[in-house]
Amino acid sequence: MHSIGAAEQEVTDLSVEQSVLGAILIDSNVLDEITFLEVRDFSSERHQQIYKVMRYLEKRSVPVDFVTVTETYMKFGQIENMGGVSYLMDLTAACPSTASAEYYARIIRSKALERRTKNMGEIIKGMSRSDYETDEEYFSTIEELVSDMRPQDNVKMRSFSESREDYFNHLSTQADYIKTEFKFFDNWAKGLWRGWLYVSAGRPSVGKTAKMLQTCYGAAKQHKGVVLIFSQEMDEDELKDRMMSSITGIPFQRIKAKTLNEKDLDTLKNAYEGFEFLPIFIQDKPYITIDEVRAIARQFKKKYGKIALIAVDYLQIMNIPQRKSETRSQAIGKVTGAAKQIAREMGCCFYMLSQMSRDFEKATKPQLSHLKESGSIEQDADVVEFLWHDPNDTEMGGKVIQQTIAKGRDTGLNDFRLLFQGWKQHFTELPSKE
Repeated sequence: MHSIGAAEQEVTDLSVEQSVLGAILIDSNVLDEITFLEVRDFSSERHQQIYKVMRYLEKRSVPVDFVTVTETYMKFGQIENMGGVSYLMDLTAACPSTASAEYYARIIRSKALERRTKNMGEIIKGMSRSDYETDEEYFSTIEELVSDMRPQDNVKMRSFSESREDYFNHLSTQADYIKTEFKFFDNWAKGLWRGWLYVSAGRPSVGKTAKMLQTCYGAAKQHKGVVLIFSQEMDEDELKDRMMSSITGIPFQRIKAKTLNEKDLDTLKNAYEGFEFLPIFIQDKPYITIDEVRAIARQFKKKYGKIALIAVDYLQIMNIPQRKSETRSQAIGKVTGAAKQIAREMGCCFYMLSQMSRDFEKATKPQLSHLKESGSIEQDADVVEFLWHDPNDTEMGGKVIQQTIAKGRDTGLNDFRLLFQGWKQHFTELPSKE
């Protein structure tokens, strides 16, 4: 059997590209059928430029035909780069039928993906690990190459009639909320919603980490997916100390100082066995990047099928690359934007701790502007809660912490009262004073 050589294959590829461009010149409506086709998909630089001109004219609502494409090239003195006026005529002659344009366009994209894959392989082969400061930076670069290789498909818009069946299937599917076991909050918000970016902010000593861990524990008990905890300030054992104290009531300082008696150890062993049945995973690496969080989340989703919650403690101490032209706030915006994308992509809640600015110390109640480097956080988050102490609100047995929901995209705003018993790192809900 005769195999097609490289030169013959190149001629074949160019013929397919010529056919698509010729179809557009004959009937510009073809552009609406091949919105998925990118300029870079064409193997010929000449064809890339012609297609770019066609899309340029289309965006400006100018008819796309033999005359307008020629005039545009002449306007910029590039007619010879196009191959002359005769080349456009050759393109129309190369098109057997406009009806096959979409079929040929998909062939072009398929070939383009093959080329990009081969090129990416050569780039990766030429990369040296020694050129990167960390393994994560090395793998992050590879992930960017893969992401750039993917087709940049335009979203297909659908009418109500086209999406009717999908919509009523959606209505008949029970909403999948993740309970936190903070009952007042769960009754109000239904729990944590999949796709949420949930930001929990507070000044030091209000128990942000303790509440995050208690929320993770409550979510894990629902067995609706794995719970991933990324800790940057505390190591894995310290997190476990806090969780064990919260569950058993054994004072945290006694666990931390290891001044435990036999009864304490038996209690902790029983509690630990309970945790072994829960889908909680902890990483205690400092200066984590959002790309690393995404990569790990993808691995766990592939292995376990579902993620319930991703928790990061905390935003401002993450490894956040900042370009020369960027402000710190803009760089943080990339992280919060990516966190929101991860929540949607993984179908989970992304629970992120954040700092509050010192300006809050002059206020009577926190506002969104009190988020440190607030602009992007405020914009990207679905829910923003503030944990804060009102010295005028006291209860026996602990410190009263106010939980103010200052932003609730799907829930609205609300306030809750929590009793924080710091000695055992545990929160208990209190009834409202109203």
